[in-house]
Formats: sequence, C-alpha cells, structure tokens
Amino acid sequence: MYFIIFVEGSTEDKILPDFLTKWLNTKLPEKVSVRTVNFKGYANLYKDVAQKAIMHLNSPQSDEIIAIIGLLDLHGPNFYPEELHTVDEKYLWAKQHLEEQVGSPRFRQHFAVHELEAWLLSDSSLFPVEISLALDEASANPEKVNFNRPPSKLLHDLYLGNLNRTYKKVTEGNKLFTSLDPEKVREKCPYFKVFTDDLLE
Repeated sequence: MYFIIFVEGSTEDKILPDFLTKWLNTKLPEKVSVRTVNFKGYANLYKDVAQKAIMHLNSPQSDEIIAIIGLLDLHGPNFYPEELHTVDEKYLWAKQHLEEQVGSPRFRQHFAVHELEAWLLSDSSLFPVEISLALDEASANPEKVNFNRPPSKLLHDLYLGNLNRTYKKVTEGNKLFTSLDPEKVREKCPYFKVFTDDLLE
C-alpha cells in the first residue's frame, strides 16, 4: 500500500518519500510507502491535477493506492484570487478549489507554509552554527516566515551574510532533510501537523 504525492519540484521529489515514510511507519500497524509525481512547476500541477489524479485512481494499481495528496508551497503560486491575503484565506481557498477539481475523497490538497524550507527551520541545530544562531526567532515559529521573505530567501540571505556563500536548495536541502525529525516539525509547524495527521487518518 502506498501514497502518491503530487509535488512541484525536484527537492520535494527527492526528499518526501523517505522523510514521510520513516515517520508513517512508526505510527501504522502495516508498512506503507510514499511515491512522488513531479509536475515540474506549480502551474502544471494546478492545470493537470484532476486528469492525473483520476488516471491514477482508475489505474489497475488503484487498490494499492491509499490516497493521492497534492503538496504545494503556499508561497509562489499566482492562482489565488486577488482579494485573498492571509495564510488561512489562501490555504482554505486553494485546498477546496483543487479538491473540488479532482472530486474524489481519495484526493487531498495540502500546502507547505510558506515553503518546504520552513520545515527545516524547525530544527536550527541542523545548520552550521553561524546560521543556527541567526535562526532563533524563525525557528520558534517557522510557518510565520512569510510571503515577504520566505524561508528559502531567509536561508539564502543568512548563508550569504554569515558564510559568504549561497544556500543551495537541492543539494543542501536534501542533506538537511535526511537528519530532520518529522516530530520536531509537527511541534512547530501547525500546517505540517494537519498534513501528517491527514496521512494517518
């Protein structure tokens, strides 16, 4: 039995299967796995989510699929109505909108608030000491690192200012995620907790 997670990029494609499986299999009586489908951009996921979800749910392997989950960064997409400004407004509208497009109880939409890197901020000890010291405030409430200076931009600025080099999202992000404990993320990131509680349900 396995989950399929629709993702927008290569970082999610590489890190999510192991990151989520290791946590899920400590909570469930039977082993499950996680497979990702990389849409190579949020616009492609937004456009093709219904077609791809229905294709998987009607496939010969459908009985093995627990659920299909869409996962996007809340920061980045431009499909939100202009009148929506807050995290809750954008999250709730987009979740409902995409789930209605698919129209199946076996599809759920979730978001990394504001980006996947917020999950890394929940454990500042993963970073070099110069970065860790600068992350105290952000690490206390990672999902509050917002649209104005999202987590990847914050890390880029801190790496440049403290280490004189840039933060490489794919290479360094992938390495950091192998050491990240999902329980720490659940403690500090309420939207991540909703996402992982949904997987367990």
